[in-house]
Amino acid sequence: MSSSRAEPFDAISVISTKRDRGRIPDEQIDWVIDAYTRGVVADEQMSALAMAILLNGMAPDELARWTRAMIASGERLDLSGVRRPTTDKHSTGGVGDKITLPLAPLVAALGAAVPQLSGRGLGHTGGTLDKLESIPGWRANLSNAEFVAQLNSVGAVICAAGDELAPADRKLYALRDVTGTVEAIPLIASSIMSKKIAEGSAALVLDVKVGTGAFMKTPEDARRLAETMVELGTAAGTHTVALLTDMNTPLGLTAGNALEVAEAVEVLAGGGPPDVVELTVALAAEMLAGAGIPDADPAAALADGRAMDVWRAMIAAQGGDPDAALPVARDKHVLTAPATGVLTRLDAYAVGVAAWRLGAGRARKEDPVSAGAGVVLLAKPGEQVRAGQPLMELHADDPDRFARALEALDGGFDIGEQAGWSTPPLVIERVSA
Repeated sequence: MSSSRAEPFDAISVISTKRDRGRIPDEQIDWVIDAYTRGVVADEQMSALAMAILLNGMAPDELARWTRAMIASGERLDLSGVRRPTTDKHSTGGVGDKITLPLAPLVAALGAAVPQLSGRGLGHTGGTLDKLESIPGWRANLSNAEFVAQLNSVGAVICAAGDELAPADRKLYALRDVTGTVEAIPLIASSIMSKKIAEGSAALVLDVKVGTGAFMKTPEDARRLAETMVELGTAAGTHTVALLTDMNTPLGLTAGNALEVAEAVEVLAGGGPPDVVELTVALAAEMLAGAGIPDADPAAALADGRAMDVWRAMIAAQGGDPDAALPVARDKHVLTAPATGVLTRLDAYAVGVAAWRLGAGRARKEDPVSAGAGVVLLAKPGEQVRAGQPLMELHADDPDRFARALEALDGGFDIGEQAGWSTPPLVIERVSA
């Protein structure tokens, strides 16, 4: 698509500035994001600019302006009609990360409104919408009016972002994926924060994952991303904090869509794996503090059923049946422990790739996912296991998928004799303005 109007700048000048380690002027940032969204700046030109940003970085004020321009490329949700204080959470993605499912209704049960625009999984990380779509009847797409109405009636919404929210990000995200620029911290931060700020929530808690199953492999990189996003949120007037959390081991005991929904419901019923409960409560406390409700007791609201009541209302409001049986995969394969000892390592990335190969994830955005596929963990690091004891259960609709999933798990865990081995902390660090 070409433009008939005279353009005030040209893409080559913008690219050259960043190539030569300069700061792109504000007006040129506004123009290049708008022109790329309109199709005036070509993909190959934006690819060159993205690579220059990856190599040379951006100054804080430059990145803040870039993020504002991304937000300005589309609509900003108007949550002024929501009667409760608004607060949201974003996770950078991991394996078994079903935390949004119990977290949104828990925070809503304690008086806040949670406007959660979520995504689908790609590669080894799961997507919240894919998990929820395993519930019969549940729908991901809501109009803005439905979105606000549900925030007022139920207190929590988890749904897909509309096409008009930060459309520049949607184009740039797809481009980064195919040009080797996914790792650019300024582009990751502006991608996440443009969508979250446009969503209109007054407070935001970022769950920045660290480890093998995460996008950020080291605490240093995770901290840099967290600090950058907290700066962007604060500059935009959104109360923003971040927690760095461990993703070397999968969260909970399941990786897959319906499997993770079932586990989330266990947490809402007052049970569930201790790590999922711990992180849900920690993030809830941060979200509630940001919403001005610092004295609420998230653990009590899980234990007494209030959060479960909101979950049921939230699922029903979006057409789902909270009592319906969840899909179950047609075939199972049990992986047994090859030795006796203590399970000292269970690699999140290996488990994530196995779940993906079983059908729980997708290689391309348009691929379908299997609702019942995934991995059930029958032991976690720190536990004693015996040779021949079931270690994991693989679920798939197609038994031909088991071989490649088992390949992914080969070398993905260690059994040793380490006495006194202890689980590393789940919450590593808190980052605030």
